[in-house]
Amino acid sequence: MCRKKSKAENTIETRLIENIDDYIKYRLDDQINWYDNKAASAQRWYKGYQVAELIIAALIPLLSGYAASSTLIAVIIGVGGALITLFEGICKLFRFHENWIEYRSTCELLRHEKYLYQMKAFPYCKEESYEQMFVKNVESLISAESSKRKTNNVAQGGEEKKNQSTTGS
Repeated sequence: MCRKKSKAENTIETRLIENIDDYIKYRLDDQINWYDNKAASAQRWYKGYQVAELIIAALIPLLSGYAASSTLIAVIIGVGGALITLFEGICKLFRFHENWIEYRSTCELLRHEKYLYQMKAFPYCKEESYEQMFVKNVESLISAESSKRKTNNVAQGGEEKKNQSTTGS
């Protein structure tokens, strides 16, 4: 998912990109920064809503013992339940969790390709030096760890959905 640019930005960018270094500087680095910022933003929103939900959900059973003696507490409990539903709906509507994972994965893949290219490592060369092989191996390890993290995050999101459907929430 690339961000859209105005005609003025496209004209300036087209004029500036005359070689691969310009491409990396004005196109690739720009995209890496965009995905990095969007991933960080989506992560903050997602975690903020999740923390708020947890706090409210923890307060509901605590306050419910006092609900019989106070209508205000009963109303607060009801509002708390409504807020949890609202927060969860907002998270689903804006897809904060999914966007965080997708944007972070794309950002890391772009960085991975940039580093391989800069070191002229495979697949950007025919024969590799030991430095190029080192870069390729390091990038492979980083990429594998990122993939594992993405798989774990997606699996956790799937378990949340499964648990919600079985509990009727």
